[in-house]
Amino acid sequence: MAVDPMKNRLVLVAGTEPDGLAHLCALLRDWGYHLIVATSVDACLAELSQKQFLFTVLDLTLDGSEVLRRLKTQGGAPGPIIVAAEDTDGERAAEAAALGAEDFIHKPFTTEDLENVLKSALARPRRPWGRAGDDDGRARLYEELALWRSPKMCEVREILEQAARVDVTVLISGETGTGKDLVARAIHDASIRQGGPFVKVNCAAVPRELLESELFGHERGAFTGAHQLKIGKFEAADRGTIFLDEIGDLHPALQGKLLHVLQDGQFSRVGGRSTVKVDVRVLAATNQNLEQAVAAGRFREDLYYRLNVIQVMVPPLRERPEEIPLLAEYFMQRYSKLFRRESIPMPPETLQRLIRHRFPGNVRELENMIKRMIVLGDPLLRRSPLLGPAASPDDNGAIRAPKSSTVSLKDIGRRAAQTAEREAILNTLEQTQWNRVRAAKLLDISYRALLYKIKDAGLTRERRLPQRP
Repeated sequence: MAVDPMKNRLVLVAGTEPDGLAHLCALLRDWGYHLIVATSVDACLAELSQKQFLFTVLDLTLDGSEVLRRLKTQGGAPGPIIVAAEDTDGERAAEAAALGAEDFIHKPFTTEDLENVLKSALARPRRPWGRAGDDDGRARLYEELALWRSPKMCEVREILEQAARVDVTVLISGETGTGKDLVARAIHDASIRQGGPFVKVNCAAVPRELLESELFGHERGAFTGAHQLKIGKFEAADRGTIFLDEIGDLHPALQGKLLHVLQDGQFSRVGGRSTVKVDVRVLAATNQNLEQAVAAGRFREDLYYRLNVIQVMVPPLRERPEEIPLLAEYFMQRYSKLFRRESIPMPPETLQRLIRHRFPGNVRELENMIKRMIVLGDPLLRRSPLLGPAASPDDNGAIRAPKSSTVSLKDIGRRAAQTAEREAILNTLEQTQWNRVRAAKLLDISYRALLYKIKDAGLTRERRLPQRP
Protein backbone atom coordinates (compact mmCIF):
# COMPACT_ATOMS: atom_id res chain seq x y z
CA MET A 1 0.00 0.00 0.00
CA ALA A 2 1.34 3.43 -0.91
CA VAL A 3 2.22 5.62 2.05
CA ASP A 4 -0.60 8.07 2.73
CA PRO A 5 0.53 11.70 2.49
CA MET A 6 -1.51 12.71 5.56
CA LYS A 7 0.66 14.06 8.36
CA ASN A 8 -1.20 12.23 11.10
CA ARG A 9 -0.41 8.56 10.65
CA LEU A 10 -1.03 7.56 14.26
CA VAL A 11 -3.17 4.42 14.53
CA LEU A 12 -4.71 2.69 17.56
CA VAL A 13 -4.88 -1.11 17.59
CA ALA A 14 -6.91 -2.67 20.41
CA GLY A 15 -7.27 -6.36 21.20
CA THR A 16 -6.16 -9.15 23.51
CA GLU A 17 -5.04 -11.97 21.19
CA PRO A 18 -1.21 -11.75 20.86
CA ASP A 19 -0.71 -13.57 17.56
CA GLY A 20 -3.48 -11.67 15.80
CA LEU A 21 -2.21 -8.32 17.09
CA ALA A 22 1.34 -9.13 16.01
CA HIS A 23 0.23 -9.96 12.44
CA LEU A 24 -1.93 -6.84 12.17
CA CYS A 25 0.73 -4.54 13.62
CA ALA A 26 3.40 -5.92 11.30
CA LEU A 27 1.28 -5.11 8.24
CA LEU A 28 0.42 -1.60 9.43
CA ARG A 29 4.04 -0.78 10.32
CA ASP A 30 5.19 -1.97 6.90
CA TRP A 31 2.76 0.54 5.39
CA GLY A 32 4.29 3.39 7.39
CA TYR A 33 1.74 3.82 10.19
CA HIS A 34 2.78 4.68 13.75
CA LEU A 35 1.01 2.39 16.21
CA ILE A 36 -0.24 2.46 19.76
CA VAL A 37 -1.48 -0.90 21.07
CA ALA A 38 -4.08 -1.21 23.86
CA THR A 39 -4.96 -4.56 25.45
CA SER A 40 -7.77 -3.45 27.80
CA VAL A 41 -10.93 -1.38 27.57
CA ASP A 42 -9.64 1.27 30.00
CA ALA A 43 -6.30 1.57 28.20
CA CYS A 44 -8.07 1.91 24.86
CA LEU A 45 -10.41 4.65 26.12
CA ALA A 46 -7.54 6.48 27.84
CA GLU A 47 -5.61 6.67 24.55
CA LEU A 48 -8.70 7.79 22.64
CA SER A 49 -9.32 10.62 25.11
CA GLN A 50 -5.77 11.97 24.77
CA LYS A 51 -4.75 11.51 21.14
CA GLN A 52 -6.14 11.93 17.65
CA PHE A 53 -5.93 8.83 15.47
CA LEU A 54 -6.13 8.39 11.72
CA PHE A 55 -8.15 5.22 12.32
CA THR A 56 -8.70 2.59 15.00
CA VAL A 57 -8.74 -1.18 14.62
CA LEU A 58 -10.86 -2.75 17.36
CA ASP A 59 -10.59 -6.53 17.69
CA LEU A 60 -13.64 -8.14 19.30
CA THR A 61 -11.34 -10.21 21.51
CA LEU A 62 -11.57 -7.00 23.54
CA ASP A 63 -15.03 -5.92 24.74
CA GLY A 64 -15.66 -3.82 21.67
CA SER A 65 -19.25 -2.99 22.57
CA GLU A 66 -18.16 -1.52 25.90
CA VAL A 67 -15.51 0.59 24.16
CA LEU A 68 -18.03 1.94 21.64
CA ARG A 69 -20.67 2.55 24.30
CA ARG A 70 -18.34 4.51 26.57
CA LEU A 71 -16.74 6.34 23.65
CA LYS A 72 -20.14 7.82 22.74
CA THR A 73 -20.26 9.41 26.20
CA GLN A 74 -16.65 10.47 26.76
CA GLY A 75 -15.94 11.48 23.15
CA GLY A 76 -12.62 11.14 21.40
CA ALA A 77 -10.98 11.16 17.97
CA PRO A 78 -10.63 7.52 16.91
CA GLY A 79 -11.09 8.20 13.21
CA PRO A 80 -12.98 5.44 11.39
CA ILE A 81 -13.34 2.41 13.64
CA ILE A 82 -12.64 -0.92 11.93
CA VAL A 83 -14.01 -3.87 13.87
CA ALA A 84 -12.17 -7.18 13.41
CA ALA A 85 -14.44 -10.16 14.02
CA GLU A 86 -14.55 -13.90 13.46
CA ASP A 87 -17.51 -15.68 11.89
CA THR A 88 -18.59 -16.81 15.37
CA ASP A 89 -18.79 -13.17 16.52
CA GLY A 90 -22.05 -12.48 14.67
CA GLU A 91 -24.04 -11.24 17.67
CA ARG A 92 -21.24 -9.01 18.95
CA ALA A 93 -20.56 -7.64 15.47
CA ALA A 94 -24.25 -6.75 15.15
CA GLU A 95 -24.12 -4.96 18.50
CA ALA A 96 -21.02 -3.05 17.41
CA ALA A 97 -22.82 -1.98 14.24
CA ALA A 98 -25.78 -0.78 16.31
CA LEU A 99 -23.38 1.28 18.43
CA GLY A 100 -21.98 3.08 15.40
CA ALA A 101 -19.19 0.96 13.90
CA GLU A 102 -19.25 1.19 10.10
CA ASP A 103 -16.27 -0.87 8.92
CA PHE A 104 -15.71 -4.59 9.53
CA ILE A 105 -12.99 -7.04 8.60
CA HIS A 106 -13.49 -10.77 9.08
CA LYS A 107 -10.71 -12.90 10.53
CA PRO A 108 -8.59 -14.48 9.31
CA PHE A 109 -8.00 -11.74 6.74
CA THR A 110 -5.50 -11.37 3.93
CA THR A 111 -3.28 -8.40 3.20
CA GLU A 112 -5.63 -7.49 0.34
CA ASP A 113 -8.66 -7.65 2.68
CA LEU A 114 -7.04 -5.20 5.10
CA GLU A 115 -5.93 -2.89 2.32
CA ASN A 116 -9.44 -2.75 0.85
CA VAL A 117 -11.18 -2.00 4.14
CA LEU A 118 -8.64 0.73 4.95
CA LYS A 119 -9.15 2.36 1.57
CA SER A 120 -12.90 2.33 2.07
CA ALA A 121 -12.72 3.69 5.63
CA LEU A 122 -10.26 6.48 4.84
CA ALA A 123 -12.09 7.56 1.67
CA ARG A 124 -15.16 8.76 3.58
CA PRO A 125 -15.38 12.38 4.80
CA ARG A 126 -14.12 12.65 8.35
CA ARG A 127 -16.55 13.67 11.10
CA PRO A 128 -16.81 13.42 14.90
CA TRP A 129 -17.47 9.79 15.78
CA GLY A 130 -20.66 8.73 17.52
CA ARG A 131 -22.42 12.09 17.46
CA ALA A 132 -26.19 12.25 17.43
CA GLY A 133 -27.46 13.07 13.98
CA ASP A 134 -24.94 10.79 12.26
CA ASP A 135 -26.12 10.62 8.64
CA ASP A 136 -25.85 6.85 8.25
CA GLY A 137 -27.46 6.18 11.63
CA ARG A 138 -30.30 8.56 10.83
CA ALA A 139 -30.82 7.00 7.41
CA ARG A 140 -31.04 3.56 9.01
CA LEU A 141 -33.42 4.91 11.64
CA TYR A 142 -35.84 6.32 9.11
CA GLU A 143 -35.47 3.21 6.98
CA GLU A 144 -36.69 1.16 9.96
CA LEU A 145 -39.47 3.63 10.70
CA ALA A 146 -40.63 3.29 7.10
CA LEU A 147 -41.47 -0.34 7.91
CA TRP A 148 -44.13 0.76 10.39
CA ARG A 149 -47.09 0.56 8.04
CA SER A 150 -49.79 -1.09 10.13
CA PRO A 151 -52.71 1.11 11.27
CA LYS A 152 -51.58 0.95 14.91
CA MET A 153 -48.03 1.98 14.09
CA CYS A 154 -49.28 4.78 11.85
CA GLU A 155 -51.02 6.17 14.94
CA VAL A 156 -47.75 5.90 16.87
CA ARG A 157 -45.91 7.77 14.13
CA GLU A 158 -48.47 10.59 14.19
CA ILE A 159 -48.02 11.00 17.96
CA LEU A 160 -44.25 10.75 17.53
CA GLU A 161 -44.20 13.56 14.96
CA GLN A 162 -46.33 15.79 17.19
CA ALA A 163 -44.20 15.03 20.26
CA ALA A 164 -41.01 15.94 18.41
CA ARG A 165 -42.24 19.50 17.84
CA VAL A 166 -42.57 20.44 21.52
CA ASP A 167 -39.83 20.30 24.13
CA VAL A 168 -41.66 18.29 26.80
CA THR A 169 -41.09 14.94 28.50
CA VAL A 170 -42.44 11.85 26.75
CA LEU A 171 -43.24 8.47 28.30
CA ILE A 172 -42.89 5.56 25.86
CA SER A 173 -44.68 2.40 26.96
CA GLY A 174 -44.69 -1.08 25.49
CA GLU A 175 -43.49 -4.61 25.91
CA THR A 176 -39.83 -5.55 25.74
CA GLY A 177 -38.47 -5.56 22.22
CA THR A 178 -41.19 -3.47 20.56
CA GLY A 179 -38.81 -0.68 19.50
CA LYS A 180 -39.19 1.91 22.28
CA ASP A 181 -35.58 3.03 21.84
CA LEU A 182 -36.25 3.54 18.12
CA VAL A 183 -39.18 5.81 19.00
CA ALA A 184 -37.02 7.79 21.43
CA ARG A 185 -34.25 8.29 18.89
CA ALA A 186 -36.78 9.32 16.23
CA ILE A 187 -38.24 11.95 18.55
CA HIS A 188 -34.77 13.34 19.22
CA ASP A 189 -33.75 13.36 15.56
CA ALA A 190 -36.95 15.18 14.54
CA SER A 191 -36.70 17.77 17.33
CA ILE A 192 -34.88 21.09 17.59
CA ARG A 193 -32.26 19.25 19.70
CA GLN A 194 -31.20 16.95 16.87
CA GLY A 195 -27.75 18.54 16.70
CA GLY A 196 -27.13 17.84 20.39
CA PRO A 197 -26.18 14.60 22.12
CA PHE A 198 -28.56 11.68 22.56
CA VAL A 199 -27.62 9.81 25.75
CA LYS A 200 -29.28 6.53 26.71
CA VAL A 201 -29.29 5.11 30.24
CA ASN A 202 -30.76 1.71 31.08
CA CYS A 203 -32.00 2.13 34.64
CA ALA A 204 -32.30 -1.64 35.11
CA ALA A 205 -28.80 -2.48 33.87
CA VAL A 206 -26.81 -0.33 36.32
CA PRO A 207 -26.59 -1.47 39.98
CA ARG A 208 -28.58 0.80 42.31
CA GLU A 209 -25.53 1.88 44.28
CA LEU A 210 -23.83 3.07 41.07
CA LEU A 211 -26.80 4.55 39.24
CA GLU A 212 -26.80 7.91 41.05
CA SER A 213 -23.17 8.46 40.09
CA GLU A 214 -23.92 7.28 36.54
CA LEU A 215 -26.78 9.76 36.15
CA PHE A 216 -25.45 12.78 38.05
CA GLY A 217 -21.69 12.22 38.28
CA HIS A 218 -19.50 12.47 41.38
CA GLU A 219 -16.76 14.63 42.83
CA ARG A 220 -13.28 13.38 43.51
CA GLY A 221 -13.18 11.64 46.89
CA ALA A 222 -16.97 11.30 47.11
CA PHE A 223 -16.58 7.60 47.97
CA THR A 224 -13.97 4.88 47.95
CA GLY A 225 -12.60 4.54 44.43
CA ALA A 226 -13.71 8.02 43.31
CA HIS A 227 -10.19 9.13 42.32
CA GLN A 228 -11.30 11.85 39.93
CA LEU A 229 -14.32 13.94 39.02
CA LYS A 230 -16.84 12.11 36.86
CA ILE A 231 -19.34 13.79 34.56
CA GLY A 232 -22.76 12.12 34.73
CA LYS A 233 -25.17 11.30 31.92
CA PHE A 234 -27.28 14.41 32.53
CA GLU A 235 -24.28 16.67 32.03
CA ALA A 236 -23.22 14.65 28.97
CA ALA A 237 -26.70 15.23 27.52
CA ASP A 238 -26.66 19.01 28.03
CA ARG A 239 -28.45 20.79 25.15
CA GLY A 240 -29.61 17.40 23.90
CA THR A 241 -31.78 14.50 25.01
CA ILE A 242 -31.43 11.89 27.72
CA PHE A 243 -33.35 8.64 27.27
CA LEU A 244 -34.10 6.82 30.54
CA ASP A 245 -34.93 3.26 29.53
CA GLU A 246 -36.72 0.93 31.99
CA ILE A 247 -37.66 3.92 34.16
CA GLY A 248 -39.97 1.69 36.22
CA ASP A 249 -36.88 0.08 37.77
CA LEU A 250 -35.51 3.38 39.07
CA HIS A 251 -34.92 3.08 42.81
CA PRO A 252 -37.25 5.19 44.98
CA ALA A 253 -34.25 6.98 46.49
CA LEU A 254 -33.37 8.38 43.04
CA GLN A 255 -36.91 9.18 41.96
CA GLY A 256 -36.98 12.33 44.11
CA LYS A 257 -33.70 13.59 42.68
CA LEU A 258 -34.93 12.97 39.15
CA LEU A 259 -38.14 14.86 39.95
CA HIS A 260 -36.11 17.93 41.00
CA VAL A 261 -34.08 17.79 37.78
CA LEU A 262 -37.31 17.72 35.76
CA GLN A 263 -38.69 20.67 37.75
CA ASP A 264 -35.74 23.08 37.66
CA GLY A 265 -32.96 21.48 35.60
CA GLN A 266 -30.55 21.49 38.55
CA PHE A 267 -28.80 18.84 40.64
CA SER A 268 -25.63 18.19 42.63
CA ARG A 269 -23.05 15.58 41.86
CA VAL A 270 -22.52 12.82 44.42
CA GLY A 271 -20.30 14.33 47.12
CA GLY A 272 -20.64 17.80 45.62
CA ARG A 273 -21.78 21.06 47.23
CA SER A 274 -22.28 23.20 44.15
CA THR A 275 -25.30 23.02 41.88
CA VAL A 276 -25.04 21.94 38.26
CA LYS A 277 -27.60 23.35 35.80
CA VAL A 278 -28.36 21.55 32.55
CA ASP A 279 -30.67 22.04 29.58
CA VAL A 280 -31.87 18.51 28.82
CA ARG A 281 -35.02 17.00 27.36
CA VAL A 282 -36.05 13.79 29.11
CA LEU A 283 -37.57 10.82 27.32
CA ALA A 284 -38.45 7.74 29.38
CA ALA A 285 -39.54 4.22 28.50
CA THR A 286 -41.00 1.34 30.46
CA ASN A 287 -42.41 -2.13 29.90
CA GLN A 288 -44.24 -1.95 33.23
CA ASN A 289 -47.64 -0.57 34.19
CA LEU A 290 -46.51 2.56 36.03
CA GLU A 291 -50.01 3.31 37.28
CA GLN A 292 -50.03 -0.01 39.11
CA ALA A 293 -46.53 0.79 40.41
CA VAL A 294 -47.83 4.13 41.70
CA ALA A 295 -50.80 2.43 43.38
CA ALA A 296 -48.43 -0.09 45.00
CA GLY A 297 -46.14 2.68 46.25
CA ARG A 298 -43.18 1.61 44.13
CA PHE A 299 -43.19 4.72 41.93
CA ARG A 300 -43.79 8.34 42.90
CA GLU A 301 -47.08 9.70 41.62
CA ASP A 302 -45.70 13.22 41.13
CA LEU A 303 -42.79 11.85 39.09
CA TYR A 304 -45.17 9.75 37.00
CA TYR A 305 -47.21 12.82 36.02
CA ARG A 306 -44.03 14.80 35.31
CA LEU A 307 -42.87 12.09 32.91
CA ASN A 308 -46.26 11.39 31.36
CA VAL A 309 -46.86 14.73 29.62
CA ILE A 310 -47.14 12.90 26.30
CA GLN A 311 -47.52 9.14 26.19
CA VAL A 312 -46.60 6.93 23.27
CA MET A 313 -47.88 3.35 23.40
CA VAL A 314 -45.92 0.99 21.12
CA PRO A 315 -48.09 -2.06 20.35
CA PRO A 316 -46.62 -5.58 20.42
CA LEU A 317 -45.69 -7.25 17.14
CA ARG A 318 -48.50 -9.81 17.47
CA GLU A 319 -50.99 -6.94 17.06
CA ARG A 320 -49.38 -5.84 13.78
CA PRO A 321 -48.59 -9.12 11.96
CA GLU A 322 -48.78 -7.40 8.56
CA GLU A 323 -45.36 -5.89 9.34
CA ILE A 324 -43.64 -9.25 9.85
CA PRO A 325 -42.84 -9.92 6.14
CA LEU A 326 -41.43 -6.38 5.71
CA LEU A 327 -39.34 -6.57 8.87
CA ALA A 328 -38.08 -10.07 8.06
CA GLU A 329 -36.96 -9.00 4.57
CA TYR A 330 -35.31 -5.86 5.97
CA PHE A 331 -33.35 -7.81 8.62
CA MET A 332 -32.34 -10.46 6.04
CA GLN A 333 -30.83 -7.83 3.74
CA ARG A 334 -29.20 -5.92 6.58
CA TYR A 335 -27.51 -8.88 8.29
CA SER A 336 -26.59 -10.75 5.12
CA LYS A 337 -24.55 -7.68 4.21
CA LEU A 338 -23.18 -7.21 7.73
CA PHE A 339 -22.16 -10.85 8.20
CA ARG A 340 -20.97 -11.13 4.59
CA ARG A 341 -23.21 -14.09 3.90
CA GLU A 342 -25.03 -14.86 0.68
CA SER A 343 -28.64 -13.71 0.88
CA ILE A 344 -30.95 -16.66 1.55
CA PRO A 345 -34.45 -16.58 0.06
CA MET A 346 -37.06 -17.17 2.74
CA PRO A 347 -39.32 -20.15 1.94
CA PRO A 348 -43.07 -19.37 2.06
CA GLU A 349 -43.61 -21.96 4.81
CA THR A 350 -41.02 -20.20 7.01
CA LEU A 351 -42.76 -16.88 6.51
CA GLN A 352 -46.09 -18.46 7.47
CA ARG A 353 -44.56 -19.86 10.65
CA LEU A 354 -43.27 -16.39 11.50
CA ILE A 355 -46.68 -14.81 10.89
CA ARG A 356 -48.39 -17.41 13.13
CA HIS A 357 -45.84 -16.98 15.94
CA ARG A 358 -46.89 -14.88 18.96
CA PHE A 359 -43.46 -13.20 19.35
CA PRO A 360 -43.30 -12.61 23.12
CA GLY A 361 -39.95 -10.93 22.44
CA ASN A 362 -41.51 -8.76 19.71
CA VAL A 363 -39.34 -7.17 17.00
CA ARG A 364 -36.12 -8.00 18.85
CA GLU A 365 -37.06 -11.69 18.84
CA LEU A 366 -37.76 -11.58 15.09
CA GLU A 367 -34.47 -9.79 14.49
CA ASN A 368 -32.54 -12.43 16.44
CA MET A 369 -34.29 -15.25 14.56
CA ILE A 370 -33.21 -13.74 11.24
CA LYS A 371 -29.64 -13.28 12.50
CA ARG A 372 -29.58 -16.94 13.55
CA MET A 373 -31.00 -18.02 10.20
CA ILE A 374 -28.29 -16.17 8.29
CA VAL A 375 -25.38 -17.19 10.51
CA LEU A 376 -26.39 -20.88 10.61
CA GLY A 377 -27.63 -21.05 7.01
CA ASP A 378 -30.99 -22.29 8.26
CA PRO A 379 -33.73 -20.88 5.96
CA LEU A 380 -36.37 -23.20 7.47
CA LEU A 381 -35.49 -22.02 11.00
CA ARG A 382 -35.36 -25.63 12.16
CA ARG A 383 -33.13 -24.52 15.05
CA SER A 384 -35.77 -22.12 16.40
CA PRO A 385 -37.89 -24.47 18.55
CA LEU A 386 -40.02 -21.60 19.88
CA LEU A 387 -41.53 -21.25 16.40
CA GLY A 388 -43.01 -24.73 16.54
CA PRO A 389 -42.26 -27.55 14.08
CA ALA A 390 -41.19 -26.73 10.57
CA ALA A 391 -43.28 -27.88 7.66
CA SER A 392 -42.13 -31.15 6.08
CA PRO A 393 -42.82 -32.83 2.72
CA ASP A 394 -45.41 -35.62 2.54
CA ASP A 395 -45.06 -38.85 0.54
CA ASN A 396 -45.88 -36.99 -2.67
CA GLY A 397 -43.29 -34.28 -2.02
CA ALA A 398 -45.83 -31.61 -1.09
CA ILE A 399 -45.25 -29.42 1.92
CA ARG A 400 -47.49 -30.29 4.87
CA ALA A 401 -48.46 -27.47 7.17
CA PRO A 402 -47.47 -28.17 10.80
CA LYS A 403 -50.18 -29.08 13.23
CA SER A 404 -51.53 -26.10 15.09
CA SER A 405 -49.97 -25.67 18.51
CA THR A 406 -51.94 -25.90 21.72
CA VAL A 407 -53.58 -22.74 22.98
CA SER A 408 -51.66 -21.01 25.77
CA LEU A 409 -53.57 -20.92 29.06
CA LYS A 410 -51.83 -17.64 29.80
CA ASP A 411 -53.24 -16.14 26.58
CA ILE A 412 -56.72 -17.44 27.40
CA GLY A 413 -56.55 -15.87 30.86
CA ARG A 414 -55.24 -12.58 29.47
CA ARG A 415 -58.01 -12.33 26.87
CA ALA A 416 -60.67 -13.18 29.45
CA ALA A 417 -59.34 -10.53 31.82
CA GLN A 418 -59.32 -7.91 29.04
CA THR A 419 -62.91 -8.73 28.11
CA ALA A 420 -64.05 -8.57 31.74
CA GLU A 421 -62.27 -5.23 32.24
CA ARG A 422 -63.87 -3.70 29.15
CA GLU A 423 -67.34 -4.83 30.19
CA ALA A 424 -66.82 -3.41 33.69
CA ILE A 425 -65.69 -0.06 32.27
CA LEU A 426 -68.62 0.14 29.88
CA ASN A 427 -71.16 -0.79 32.59
CA THR A 428 -69.72 1.89 34.90
CA LEU A 429 -69.79 4.52 32.15
CA GLU A 430 -73.41 3.74 31.39
CA GLN A 431 -74.23 3.80 35.12
CA THR A 432 -72.77 7.34 35.36
CA GLN A 433 -74.28 8.51 32.03
CA TRP A 434 -70.71 8.63 30.69
CA ASN A 435 -69.45 11.00 33.38
CA ARG A 436 -65.83 9.89 33.16
CA VAL A 437 -64.72 11.65 36.35
CA ARG A 438 -67.31 9.77 38.41
CA ALA A 439 -66.60 6.55 36.54
CA ALA A 440 -62.88 6.81 37.33
CA LYS A 441 -63.67 7.23 41.04
CA LEU A 442 -66.02 4.24 41.04
CA LEU A 443 -63.42 2.12 39.24
CA ASP A 444 -60.68 3.38 41.61
CA ILE A 445 -58.33 4.41 38.81
CA SER A 446 -57.05 7.80 37.69
CA TYR A 447 -58.99 9.87 35.17
CA ARG A 448 -56.05 9.70 32.74
CA ALA A 449 -55.95 5.90 33.00
CA LEU A 450 -59.67 5.68 32.29
CA LEU A 451 -59.33 7.83 29.17
CA TYR A 452 -56.54 5.59 27.92
CA LYS A 453 -58.55 2.41 28.59
CA ILE A 454 -61.63 3.84 26.85
CA LYS A 455 -59.53 4.61 23.78
CA ASP A 456 -57.71 1.28 23.89
CA ALA A 457 -61.03 -0.63 24.09
CA GLY A 458 -62.60 1.46 21.32
CA LEU A 459 -65.60 2.35 23.48
CA THR A 460 -68.13 5.01 22.49
CA ARG A 461 -71.53 5.94 23.85
CA GLU A 462 -73.20 4.35 20.84
CA ARG A 463 -71.20 1.13 20.90
CA ARG A 464 -71.55 -1.71 23.36
CA LEU A 465 -69.33 -4.74 23.52
CA PRO A 466 -70.88 -7.95 22.19
CA GLN A 467 -72.16 -10.28 24.89
CA ARG A 468 -70.22 -13.41 25.64
CA PRO A 469 -71.60 -16.52 23.93
